[in-house]
Amino acid sequence: MTATPTPQPDKKLRRDMIVAGCCGVFVAAMVGAAYAAVPLYNWFCRTTGFAGTTQVAHQAPDQVLGRTINVRFDSNVAPNLPWKFVPEQNEIKVRIGDVTTVKYKVINQAAREITAQASYNVSPPTVGAYFAKINCFCFTEQTMKPGETREMAVVFYVDPKIAQDSDQDTLNSITLSYTFFPVRAQDRPVAEVVGESSSKL
Repeated sequence: MTATPTPQPDKKLRRDMIVAGCCGVFVAAMVGAAYAAVPLYNWFCRTTGFAGTTQVAHQAPDQVLGRTINVRFDSNVAPNLPWKFVPEQNEIKVRIGDVTTVKYKVINQAAREITAQASYNVSPPTVGAYFAKINCFCFTEQTMKPGETREMAVVFYVDPKIAQDSDQDTLNSITLSYTFFPVRAQDRPVAEVVGESSSKL
């Protein structure tokens, strides 16, 4: 019987290093894919309007249609954010293609400075591809001093291309929804500002 030759230490070490290297490349690829997934998903949503993601525009459209749509405004704050956040108008009627400005009022009811940022979407979700914002407070972090009241505006229009989508022929109402979330951990407990001036809009 012929004895099986024992692998040489150098060959075994080289094989182990190759296996370890392949595992390292695989792990690095998975980590890179995880980091890339978020911006790719955001890009996909902005491009297609998926999940009610609105579009970003830099100028008004070329035409304004006679067709009108009711736009409702929904405002929310995260449970751990002591802000009061309401639209100055709950609902308006707009012509498709007409650039419209709507304002929200925000009050920081805490006794400390807080930074927060708003997320947003529209419903029904299929309308996201046709709802374009020229200017919006949701694109930047908002830092408010204790008891500060601020007016924030959103400038938008409903894209005339919506008239070419037969699935939207019966659409008569769109809801634009915002939710503010804190973006930095706060070191001190929440202390609401006392006084009628800070608790009323």
